[in-house]
Amino acid sequence: MKLKLQIEKHGARLFADTYDISDAETFGNACADAFDKLRGRRLEKATSIGAVLEDINNYALEDLQDARITLSKA
Repeated sequence: MKLKLQIEKHGARLFADTYDISDAETFGNACADAFDKLRGRRLEKATSIGAVLEDINNYALEDLQDARITLSKA
């Protein structure tokens, strides 16, 4: 089934994409993809080696704290 996975925080959309989700594995893959894309955006914004190293340790977890994750039919 085609589903839209969306992540919002404080009313701002952090991520949205559509995935074909049919079981736990494809759901997990969609979540992993979203996490990797959020992490990649943070790394792109890093302005120094120290910032990159800090983001590698924190990944996107700070972005996801208090975020709302929703699924809807695409």
